[in-house]
Formats: sequence, C-alpha cells, structure tokens
Amino acid sequence: MDKKVIIALLVENNANVLSRVSMLFGRRGYNIDSLTVSETNDPSISRITISAGGDDRVIEQIILQTKKLVEVKAVQLQDENSAILRELLLVKISAEESQRAAIRDICEIYKASIVDYSSGSMVCELTGKPCKIDGFLDVVEKYGILELCRTGVTAIDRGSKTMECIDKTSHRA
Repeated sequence: MDKKVIIALLVENNANVLSRVSMLFGRRGYNIDSLTVSETNDPSISRITISAGGDDRVIEQIILQTKKLVEVKAVQLQDENSAILRELLLVKISAEESQRAAIRDICEIYKASIVDYSSGSMVCELTGKPCKIDGFLDVVEKYGILELCRTGVTAIDRGSKTMECIDKTSHRA
C-alpha cells in the first residue's frame, strides 16, 4: 500500500548535489511529489525536504540509496505527528467586484493574506500544513483559479532534537 512520506536530507552545499539526488529518484522510478532546498545555518550544508510516495519497500530503498550518496550527510524520515510541516501558496483567483467580499471572508477564516488586487483578480498568500492549503484551494476553486504556485512541503522536528550529520569515513574500509 502506497503512503506519503517526508524525507529530510542534510547535504554538502555543492554544485549538482540537487541534480544527483533527483537523478537517484528518477533512475529508480521513484516519483518526487515536492522538493524544497535551502541553505542551513551552516553555509556549507543545505537542507533538502522531499515529499514522495511508495510502499514500505520503496520508501526503505529510497532512504538506503540516498544515504549512499557521498554528498549526503544525514537522512531522516519526518514524522508528521512530531514535526512541523509548512507549505507556502500563492494563488491568483478570478474575482469580480461582487465576489471580493466573499473571497476576503474565506481568506480571513484561513488566515490567508491578500497580496494583490487587480481588475478581475486577487492574489492570496497562505502558509500552513499541506491539508490546510488543499482545503483553501477547494473552497476558492468555485471562483476560478487563474494561476497558482506552491513551494512544496518543508519540515523540521519540534523541540530540541536536531538532525546530526553522519560520519561516513568511519564506515569505509
């Protein structure tokens, strides 16, 4: 049975690391649902957050194969119950003058910000869990979504727990 997982990686902040990680998924036929990348508090390390799906065997293989990449310093499966998950949405909604108050009310309920009013449209910004983003989109869909972009999920553990880089040199013969 397929399930969705969120995998966090710490990688060397080098050219082509993202390409190598995504090629690893592609070569093995694994689909990436979303991917976010950013530098960490250590400029030599980047954090990649990948949302992917598959059965238990596929997920296990993704993690094992990812750990083998030389540039990968840590791999962690994020637990949705103990991690903070967030995604950013920008959505352009068709909005005639008579519809704007209703759309503003929806934005208020979801705590979305209206970042642009134009003739015939509004752009809303929303940050939250992927399910909150999906719910907002379901509600505003009836007005007509002209364009949207989502960042993809990013995640971090709650509390003082941090991802630690593994020492790969101790595993080599």
